Amino acid sequence: MGLLLLFTSTLLSSYFHPGTVVSAQALFTIKGITLSIDPSADVTRDTNVTLRCHAVVSSSGQEVLSREYTIYKDNTVMYTKPSSTSEYLLYPLPEARVSNSGKYKCKINIEGKQMTSNTEKLTVSGLSKPVLQLNTSVISEGDELMARCSAPGETGSFYFYFYEDSKEIQEVQVQSNQAEVKFRSSSVGIHRIHCAYTVLVKPDSFKSEESNAVLVSVRELPITAVLEINPQHNIYEGDQLVISCTINNFLRSSEKVLLYLSQGNRLLRTGETKVNHSMVVRAQEPREFECKLEIGNVVKTVTKTISVTELFSVPTLTISPAEVFQRDYMTITCRSESYASEKLNKNELTYSLEAAQNLLPKGNGVFHGRALLNDFNYTCKATAKGIVKHSNTLLVHPKVHVSPPKISVLGRVVLGQPFKILCKSDYGDLPINYTLVKEYDQLSSAIVKQQHKEALFTVTISKTDEIHKYMCEAKNGPREGQLGRRLNSTVTVPLSDTTLTVLPTVSDVSEGNDLYLICGVKGSPPVTFKWYREGSEQPLFTTMSEKNHSDYRITSVSKEHSGKYFCKAVNPANNVVSSNTVNIEVRLALWKKAVIGGFCLVVVAVLVVVFVLCFRSKRGKMNKAAVSVWSNRPPEDDAASDEESSVESNEPDVEYTEVVHPHPVDPARVPLRRGTDTVYSELQNSPHGAADHHDYQGSVEYAALNGEQSEINHYHPEVNSYPDLPEPVD
Repeated sequence: MGLLLLFTSTLLSSYFHPGTVVSAQALFTIKGITLSIDPSADVTRDTNVTLRCHAVVSSSGQEVLSREYTIYKDNTVMYTKPSSTSEYLLYPLPEARVSNSGKYKCKINIEGKQMTSNTEKLTVSGLSKPVLQLNTSVISEGDELMARCSAPGETGSFYFYFYEDSKEIQEVQVQSNQAEVKFRSSSVGIHRIHCAYTVLVKPDSFKSEESNAVLVSVRELPITAVLEINPQHNIYEGDQLVISCTINNFLRSSEKVLLYLSQGNRLLRTGETKVNHSMVVRAQEPREFECKLEIGNVVKTVTKTISVTELFSVPTLTISPAEVFQRDYMTITCRSESYASEKLNKNELTYSLEAAQNLLPKGNGVFHGRALLNDFNYTCKATAKGIVKHSNTLLVHPKVHVSPPKISVLGRVVLGQPFKILCKSDYGDLPINYTLVKEYDQLSSAIVKQQHKEALFTVTISKTDEIHKYMCEAKNGPREGQLGRRLNSTVTVPLSDTTLTVLPTVSDVSEGNDLYLICGVKGSPPVTFKWYREGSEQPLFTTMSEKNHSDYRITSVSKEHSGKYFCKAVNPANNVVSSNTVNIEVRLALWKKAVIGGFCLVVVAVLVVVFVLCFRSKRGKMNKAAVSVWSNRPPEDDAASDEESSVESNEPDVEYTEVVHPHPVDPARVPLRRGTDTVYSELQNSPHGAADHHDYQGSVEYAALNGEQSEINHYHPEVNSYPDLPEPVD
């Protein structure tokens, strides 16, 4: 039955809020849990500290729920206690120590439901003074000393430190509040011993003050080491040196005895009671000797330094000239700067050059020959009385002679404008001295000391052929400088004298023709030409030409192309020049002129035809009347007609008739005439259109004839007379 109730309670609990637990008897919820530190979170050593954990639980029943409390320090379980009461959980820390410092929290568990409190930090300050104890205060040289250091009343993890004359000699880590060590004193005499400790409280540590100090007396043993060197004075390099290392006041003991004889860091000999060594002294070797005695834990040493006079100094190598070029002659000299003349004759000192196949000796220490093409190391050896000394290695780096320089220009050469000339050799060791030459006259120089540097010279020319007068000279050694070739570069002449030519001529530009605007300049091509028309900023046409002229063609011009034109030109010198302005007036086309002319001719022809027709019409009328008669009409006969005639016109009507006489009758009487004689007659017509044959007073009729005739209306070719005046007709 109990198992059934427990199972039912578990099922029901899964349907309620997570903070609520349902049992067979009661419902409950954990409202909160807190942790507090009494009397304070910061206390001193030996303070009684209490951790108070209080949980607030609400339940529906009167019975007390079973609960479990857990105390944590730095996330490590320190204490766990089940409780069936609703009181606080108290966790005491009597006489708190530094090791009790840390972060604390508590947790409550009721029937599987848990809640954790906030975290509180406890800090305990103050450590007890360490206590040092020694097993004895007097020891002999080499004896061991036992020391104990303790931290009364402290707990935790410790580091203990031991000091001799304020110098740390040992360090020990333990989990208890005391540590013991054994050590030997470093030297004979009175020494001060003390200790200290550190308590580890992660992540911090706390160090104590120094302990009490204890004095220890170390007595020296009577045994000593003895070092003897013979000779002691006036020692020259190459002399024989005898050295001995022995023991003084040696007392037989069970301890093993060892002697060590050394020169600098080189061990010469070892032995038990005595060590002897013989050697030829050399100046470059260490001059300090040491005799060391070891007996048990006791170490005795004695050192001596000797003074050695050099027999001769270490040789040095010099080279002449200082700068050597490939395949040039050079001299290498090997010399010792000093030697002991009282011990050594100069001729006894000999020199040799190692690995110098290209050099031959020219004397003692002098070697001569040609430099190699590549780097080479030379070493000199000086020898006298069995002493051999080597010089430092001399590295010879034969320099490369500079090649004839190449000359070029940077950018474009413009006549009358500054430009830069570059001088550069293909090979040659630095530094290289470049000189700009003009017709073998030196203008300026530049020294190139780095690979990325260049020798640049700024010049200006005023004539195009002046460019070929420049040359470069390069020099990097004692040899005469290398002269390069002459500068060969294109010179750009700035544009000038721009002209605009029109084809056909301005006066011959007619509609329908092709117009050519030819722009010409003086200067260096390539030239960019642009044609403009006044009133427009945009060019009509742009082209580049390798010649000094170019044209712009306008096909089939019309009246709209009339206007003012000009051109502009620019070349790599970047100077823009403009031409003169040309005014173009497009005239009528030839065919239009022909049409207008033809029309005019037609009009004139029509007028001529009309005139001829009119003229012929009048001529026909004149042929009908051979004589023109003037007559006076009597007023009495026809007064009315006279009045009518006077009313109509004040003058008589006159007609002219051409009369032709092809053959004269009497050449004697008639003057010779060429061609056709023309006689004009003036006729008076009646108002009715016929000749008036009546006699009118005051009316005269004239007839101009080729001859006299009696009948006016008949033509007689045989009659040919010229009366002065025509006879009036009755």
